[in-house]
Amino acid sequence: MTAFERLHPALQHHIVNSLGWSELREVQSLSIDAFLSGANLVILAPTAGGKTESAFFPVISQMLTEGWNGLSVLYVSPIRALLNNQEQRLQKYFSLVGRRAACWHGDTTQGERRRILDDWPDCLLTTPESLEAILVSTKIDHREFFKNVQAIVIDELHAFAGDDRGWHLLSVFSRIHRLAGRDLQRIGLSATVGNPAEMLVWLSSGSERQRQVVSPAPVAKQAPDVQLDYVGSLQNAAKVISLLHRGEKRLVFCDSRSRVEQLALLLREREIDTFVSHSSLGLEERRAAEEAFAQKQNCVIVATSSLELGLDVGDLDRVIQIDAPATVSSFLQRMGRTGRRAGTRSNCLFLATSDEGLLRAAALLDLWGRGFVEPVNAPPKPFHILAQQLMALILQERGIGRRAFVEWLADVPAFAAMPSEQIELLVDHLVRTGTLFDDAGILSFGPEGEAEYGRKNFLEILSVFTSPPLFRVISGQKELGNVHESTFYKKQEGPVILVLAGRNWKTNHLDWKRRIAYVEPTDEKGRSRWIGEGQFLGFRVCQAIRRVLAAETTEPYWSQRATAQIGEIRLEYPWASHDRTTLVQQANGEVQWWTFAGGLANSIVMDHLGGGSKAKTDNLCLRFSSTLKLADVEALIASRIRDEIIPVPSQEAIDNLKFGECLPPPIAGEVFFARFNDPEAIANIRREPMRVVVVGEGNGEA
Repeated sequence: MTAFERLHPALQHHIVNSLGWSELREVQSLSIDAFLSGANLVILAPTAGGKTESAFFPVISQMLTEGWNGLSVLYVSPIRALLNNQEQRLQKYFSLVGRRAACWHGDTTQGERRRILDDWPDCLLTTPESLEAILVSTKIDHREFFKNVQAIVIDELHAFAGDDRGWHLLSVFSRIHRLAGRDLQRIGLSATVGNPAEMLVWLSSGSERQRQVVSPAPVAKQAPDVQLDYVGSLQNAAKVISLLHRGEKRLVFCDSRSRVEQLALLLREREIDTFVSHSSLGLEERRAAEEAFAQKQNCVIVATSSLELGLDVGDLDRVIQIDAPATVSSFLQRMGRTGRRAGTRSNCLFLATSDEGLLRAAALLDLWGRGFVEPVNAPPKPFHILAQQLMALILQERGIGRRAFVEWLADVPAFAAMPSEQIELLVDHLVRTGTLFDDAGILSFGPEGEAEYGRKNFLEILSVFTSPPLFRVISGQKELGNVHESTFYKKQEGPVILVLAGRNWKTNHLDWKRRIAYVEPTDEKGRSRWIGEGQFLGFRVCQAIRRVLAAETTEPYWSQRATAQIGEIRLEYPWASHDRTTLVQQANGEVQWWTFAGGLANSIVMDHLGGGSKAKTDNLCLRFSSTLKLADVEALIASRIRDEIIPVPSQEAIDNLKFGECLPPPIAGEVFFARFNDPEAIANIRREPMRVVVVGEGNGEA
């Protein structure tokens, strides 16, 4: 029996007659067989590779065959825009067989929510935070609401699994599992990742079902068209974009919101039909840009990684990357937005605006050429999320037993591995600080907890991550988005000019108490800030940068400008080596240790060495205090590099974890040591021989 023949007859009929499909893709056939056998799945396929149908055709078929009633399917996405994008498609598929899908997230109106509660859909499209809000609501009977759930589909699974939002997701699933009283079948949808089997084990936590990764062999097609060019500035990038590929639909990625806004302004100055998309734009502005872009042809949309996920913005002709993303997987996800039409191939043009951006792009392409894709690993010891879940369960159950709360979270492996004495220590700390109150073993909020996290402030509990202090920006009746409050720090008098949605705005009034900026359009030049946009590069990327510097060869996908510039950069690093670190005394006397180990490892090693009060580190090297001479640094490294190197505790790092303040010092320290460490990179620094170079002597080295 074929996979198609295993589907319910009503669904078979509509696939052929209503959708007009003549056959299924391989990934869909494999997924149907695996799901109907009862397995939990991770389905890997590129954007527009048919993952949605791979998940929902077997789910709808099982719903009809087994007669599921009420809310029986949850579809969870990391971002609201993706839910909005999928709502029409899923509603169409469910309605074909007389069933219904509906969307519930932070932007859903109260009227729409009331309609859902009055008439439960068969499938709810939502986010983990909205599921949590339903669980703790006093107006919703969560036991009734979730009692019929049978299956859960998680889109863009890799976006959850690599950070604390994934632990929050598993925690919410564990609680729904307990309410439903059955082993919920799970389907994770993902782009290419380096460790899909491990990700599936993580997703299946608490489930006794079989597990299967569905990853069909790539369809033979033309090799991607990848080009790396050096343009030297954002202004030159705008010029190239405005001149190349006229008449085509181009998606341009920048890796900061500030750069998105700057580039959009530059393109509009060149009269290019330009749209903007990033997470700090208001919902109305974001939707308008994405809808307009989907319907046009000769235009550009400039975006952050918010459009890296599977949002449908129509048939793209080109993807252009300003400088480079931080990972190979991001590059693959972005390039995968193109090449969907028959006779076309996926493509990506890198436009490097700086030497650093050029090297990073070349390094990513080096890793890609070697077949490397980063594994997705859940962050260790999420004990601050356990504290958050304890408080959420107090709201959900109107008080929870001191030991019973752990039973609600039994499916979460990181919590199950936490020794009982540590859990007791955590609870004791929360009681002692007044966050919780213990009444004969029943936990509720104490005075401090009620003020900080109680019913009136429960939405604070639902935000798993620390949010920067943001201002809402409003023009007339329209909310444009938000910017960091430091945008409005100024020395001179007069209005602040800021950039948002690719336009300049002048402030009329700042309401600091309500954190609202009222603005009007202006022709003056502005800026906006979003704190925290920089990031450490990983060990593998930095090692690839070293390979690019140490090599003498060129690549066919480098443009003449990129080839020439990389050649110039290599002249500055004649000592770069494939297999050793390099201690360099520069002509100005500064001593630098080039480890190419990544920002985190370099910071830890410098803290361990104690490189002087003015010591600095970056992703590629350690720069020692000017008071230290070359011989001093050599001796320092020789004397201390063989010692155990562990991170120096940082209270600031713990404070930046949402609910990190809820952890007692011993547990906070354990979380820090587990998370703010890079043992692979540090081991490489210690293992590799060190070469010593004095710039300006002989051939530029000694």
